[in-house]
Amino acid sequence: MTTRAKLTVYAALATALASLCLTPLLTSKGWIVHAFLVVAVVAAVGAGLRRTPFYRWTVPVGQFAALFVVLLLGFASSSAVFGGVVPGPESVRTLGRVLGQGFTDVRDYAIPAPPNPGLRLILVGSVGLIAVAVDTVAVTYRRSALAGLPLLALYSVGNGLAGDQGSWLWFATAAAGYLVLLFAEGQDRVSRWGRIFRGSDRGEGGGLGALGQSGRQVGVVALALALLVPAFLPRWGSGLLHTGSGTAAGRGGGAGASSLDPLVALTGTLPNPRRVELFTYWTENPSAGSTYLRTGALDSFDGRTWKRGSTNTVPFTGTMPAPEGLGSTDVPEAKTEVVIGNRLEEAWLPLPYPARTVNVRDNGAWQLDPATASLIPAKDKAIKGLKYTATGLTVQPTAGELRSAPKPPDRIARQYLDVPSDLPEVVEQTALDITKNAVTPYDKMNALRDWFTGPDFTYDATTRSDSGGDAMADFLARRRGFCVHFASTMAVMARYLDVPSRVALGFTPGNSKGGNLYSVTDEMYHAWPELYFEGYGWLRFEPTPNRGVQPDYSDPVAAPATQPTTAPAPKPETGATAQAPSADPDCDARLRRTGDCGDERDTAAASDEGIGLPSGKTLGASGVALLLVGLLLTPMVWRALVRRRRLGTGGRRRPGRPGPGGLTDAQVLAAWDELTNSAWDLGIPPDESRTPRAAARRIVETGELDEASAAAVGRVALATERVLYARSAQVGEPLAADVRTARDGLRARLGRRGRIRAVLLPASSAQLRWRISEALLTARLRTGAGVARTVGAVTGPVRRVLPRRRRRGGGGGGAES
Repeated sequence: MTTRAKLTVYAALATALASLCLTPLLTSKGWIVHAFLVVAVVAAVGAGLRRTPFYRWTVPVGQFAALFVVLLLGFASSSAVFGGVVPGPESVRTLGRVLGQGFTDVRDYAIPAPPNPGLRLILVGSVGLIAVAVDTVAVTYRRSALAGLPLLALYSVGNGLAGDQGSWLWFATAAAGYLVLLFAEGQDRVSRWGRIFRGSDRGEGGGLGALGQSGRQVGVVALALALLVPAFLPRWGSGLLHTGSGTAAGRGGGAGASSLDPLVALTGTLPNPRRVELFTYWTENPSAGSTYLRTGALDSFDGRTWKRGSTNTVPFTGTMPAPEGLGSTDVPEAKTEVVIGNRLEEAWLPLPYPARTVNVRDNGAWQLDPATASLIPAKDKAIKGLKYTATGLTVQPTAGELRSAPKPPDRIARQYLDVPSDLPEVVEQTALDITKNAVTPYDKMNALRDWFTGPDFTYDATTRSDSGGDAMADFLARRRGFCVHFASTMAVMARYLDVPSRVALGFTPGNSKGGNLYSVTDEMYHAWPELYFEGYGWLRFEPTPNRGVQPDYSDPVAAPATQPTTAPAPKPETGATAQAPSADPDCDARLRRTGDCGDERDTAAASDEGIGLPSGKTLGASGVALLLVGLLLTPMVWRALVRRRRLGTGGRRRPGRPGPGGLTDAQVLAAWDELTNSAWDLGIPPDESRTPRAAARRIVETGELDEASAAAVGRVALATERVLYARSAQVGEPLAADVRTARDGLRARLGRRGRIRAVLLPASSAQLRWRISEALLTARLRTGAGVARTVGAVTGPVRRVLPRRRRRGGGGGGAES
């Protein structure tokens, strides 16, 4: 490996090791794999550009461009064109929105923050920028010592933000990567110095080997001291970068509950689910097929997002607070047993709502939010592998009871009817239009639910993930979104209609495994509005089409106190079709409501695929695959074409085949070139300093050729010597057969791997790269000469006029004096 290649690898390694200090910043560590991929792409692009005749400053420019494209593909692929594989103008705008959301999340969340797309984009992009800077300084301009500055900046920012969650391990890995980079460049500098002044005595008497060993020892000792000495130094209680030992900003009160926002975790998971099992549960609830497991609720809306209205938490003792607004205590109870798998590390505790008791192995690992009856983790990975039992209440009012529910008390109205004044007017006006013929709050909510679940709305998890006022207006205009948009918009509309509301989050009913046992995957993350009815508390409504299950009490079995809604239905989007209900007798009511029946999936697939033509994404992926295969096969194809031209395969007369007057000089030299290139492909590189006879002897001896192959090599070499040295060369016998005989003899000594490599990756195809480089260099020189001629033609008259004026001015001055 050349020194430049080593520096490229070690620069990428140093950046990757230094970036590990950023892993404590998010609750998930999966983003670091994307960061490593970005570092590898930057290094590969830099290595490729440095082998071209372009100026050195073009290398970082190309790396920045490659970094930008990778970020577009990674974070804005939903807006790409040509099947989602080529970024377009909309991808740039999407990336800008994701980046803006990331900067907002930096301000709103404490460490560790949820792994939403904006924050991941900031971290991955920052690592990519540092990778470009390190590669440029250390490899392109050969100043490895200065590469420590961007690495230090990366480590300082990451470790400073991590605070108490930082570790000496991150410093050790970052410093080790930097030392390896310094060793690689130092070895190159010392070896070049040794060749000049020491000749061939480098290995004797403390030469370069001892000197390099001493340098490595000094570096290792320095790193060890940097790690050990701070352990014996006194600690300061405060300082410039001191973060304190209290609860971090953005965390809950009490014992420091986790800052993980379930709404952000939800929006980050829905567009790209991994389809893995998160937990299983068994319940004795008779309506198990429609039971949601709720993780928490967000009751405050600031116009941009839903949040917890109060961050005060109390230590959990095993008993849940009495359900807010529930008048009767004579409510059936049902026990639920939950087993969390290893895939779920950070989350609020999934519980049936309302829950009366929760039995977990460590109450101290959880904090209780009394306002929303949510259990929030107070320790890292408190939920991973957890087994617990919860007793929930089964609240099932009738439609008539909800229609006659009294108005909520003032305390509830003040807290849960607040709406920001700067929301788009379309949100309130739409709510009034849809419910103008409904009388009771219950019927108004059903009118909203029916409108959202009707054919005019489409579930789409790839739309913008924010839930602010602008996103609501966009959602109402496009009629497209996922559960967060439906739940958030209905909750805000409910407040406009004087119905207290909040947004709940959790999981829809799992997949049945038999015997009231259910399996829940990450595809079942969900959000829904909870609406308050006095005497019955907070009740779930389901406005998201084809997701979740409608509760029984939301079905107006009694005659509704409404008149038919005459509000004009919004015009559906072009191409949107309503899904027909399943006619499959094996598809139960719950599956029909969730849109999971087999015939619906088949119908949707048939409508998407049209008449069987491949989709745009399939065509795009196929095109990229064909392009990659073509690039990989380029050396083999080029080598085959060159061999065909030289040896004259085919019916026409070509070089290497005799004509009426024998072979021409060009045909003989073409045969010799093919022989030496064939030997090169099979492991014997050419030596231009040798005569044809000496080169033939080297091929025969190195290739251990048999008598027939050696004789064929000799005949080609003799014909070449005649062309090069004889006064007149008369070669009448064909040489193409001799070249093939020699090539077969060389192939016989190689194993299968060597023969395959000679066909797929022939070494002589390096000439193609040389020719391309020469062509680029020639084009650059011609362009520069043309520009110089153009500039000269434009500025020449001016330069000729100015000296004349100077001479005239000088002559006049002399006469006067």
